[in-house]
Amino acid sequence: PHSRRSFQTLLATPAAMAAAIAGDAETDLTLPISDDLDDNGFPASPPTAATTSSFADDFYRSGIDWSSLQAPPSHRRRPAAGTIETVCGPLVQKNLFQAWGIEKPAAGMAQKVCGPQVQKNLFQAWGIEKPPREEAAQGAPVGARASSSSPSPSPSGAWPGRKRRWGGSDENGASRKPVACPFYKKIPGTPFTVDAFRYGAVEGCSAYFLSHFHCDHYGGLTKKWCRGPIYCTALTARLVKMLLSIDSAYVCPLELDTEYVIDGVKVTFLEANHCPGAALIHFRLSDGKTYLHTGDFRASKSMQLHPLLQTGRISLLYLDTTYCNPKYKFPPQEDVIDFVVRTAQRYLKKQPKTLIVVGAYSIGKENVYLAISQALEVPIYTDASRRRILHSFGWPDLSKRISSCNQSSPLHVLPLASLQHENLKKYLETLDQRFLAVLAFRPTGWTFSEAAGKELDLIKPSSRGRVTIYGVPYSEHSSFSELRDFLKFLRPQKVIPTVNVGNAANRDKMQAYFREWLKST
Repeated sequence: PHSRRSFQTLLATPAAMAAAIAGDAETDLTLPISDDLDDNGFPASPPTAATTSSFADDFYRSGIDWSSLQAPPSHRRRPAAGTIETVCGPLVQKNLFQAWGIEKPAAGMAQKVCGPQVQKNLFQAWGIEKPPREEAAQGAPVGARASSSSPSPSPSGAWPGRKRRWGGSDENGASRKPVACPFYKKIPGTPFTVDAFRYGAVEGCSAYFLSHFHCDHYGGLTKKWCRGPIYCTALTARLVKMLLSIDSAYVCPLELDTEYVIDGVKVTFLEANHCPGAALIHFRLSDGKTYLHTGDFRASKSMQLHPLLQTGRISLLYLDTTYCNPKYKFPPQEDVIDFVVRTAQRYLKKQPKTLIVVGAYSIGKENVYLAISQALEVPIYTDASRRRILHSFGWPDLSKRISSCNQSSPLHVLPLASLQHENLKKYLETLDQRFLAVLAFRPTGWTFSEAAGKELDLIKPSSRGRVTIYGVPYSEHSSFSELRDFLKFLRPQKVIPTVNVGNAANRDKMQAYFREWLKST
């Protein structure tokens, strides 16, 4: 049986909220981290003054796109007397025009601009239409936010002085409305939203739920968050506080498979089989209606054994439809992992000095490189920021395998976006001949090929020189057939897709699939 707890969802002050969650023994590891996210999906940690490192070290620590960085010149002019030369520390993006593939203005065209050149209109540079903005109707005088120097939030909950999607001022100084929160992020009949942090203070919302710690879901959360309590799993709560520096008074960790009563609604988190800390969120209203929000998930047969999903009918299902397309027929995760391990063993037998690289997001894909580590009996090397995250999971078998020395193991984990031939070639060159070749795996559903289908041995790698890259269909989202089986089991009264809903044709096609799957139930 599920235990039951109660939370008061909106308290008058942060101190009162802290008292309400005083049972959370988690230490607040707040750090002065930039709000900017790196390619791993978390803020890049500031370098220490005492640290000097190579170009490759800086790159792989920060996770920034290689093509946009330049190494500091080996020779510089001597700094003027009384000045300090700041050439150590992180690499910088020296030429935005070149990095973005646009033409730098001709000499003489920017003579009226004081200081460094800036790119004022990214929409025009990228060839896309600038979204329309409406004037804010919050009752604040025009330009009030721009002139405010106080760090405290405005009555609407938006922070002054920061131009984000939900606020700021237009070019004429007029206040703007936040971008409207999509209906599929709101739970009807409740004051709740799910993964809705980039829309300002959502009207009528007193509790914000976070399904998991991926940046497309927590986007909008910053250390200045003050709009209300954030409900998430305990593991996600640790990441939110540690990496985003959110005030712990606003973070409310909930355990899986435990029923909580929040504003009169019974709420239970279920395992989502997506990434560490990800949860399905089950809501049972006082009138008997039940809603299930999947966040991101990979449906499995084990989910069908959960008592909450076996009893009663779901009134409304918010469904992760990332791969709601018949062409996506993923093999089981276990089969993909077995293929990856066998392939790594085969390459190492042929060339013992092969470096095995696994691409991963900030969190997710751990089962892939953990299986390789176990099979080869080698430690896992990755950068300091990822090591910090992995240790925070509290998984002993994973923590004991993590190494901080890139020479000590033939298994390295790098940002998924960095797994390109040229990047890996340069990375190999930094390892002082410790390895002679690279075998890399890109584990994502987007690499799925209909030609290979579930026959993994038909996958053709991309090889160039000493670098070989395999795209393997290890997905942490549901395949088309898994979505079908999940809906046929669950029999929801209504389904709302949450991904690929940008045009009517996609929505209509998905609803046609849902009707077909449910008509026989």
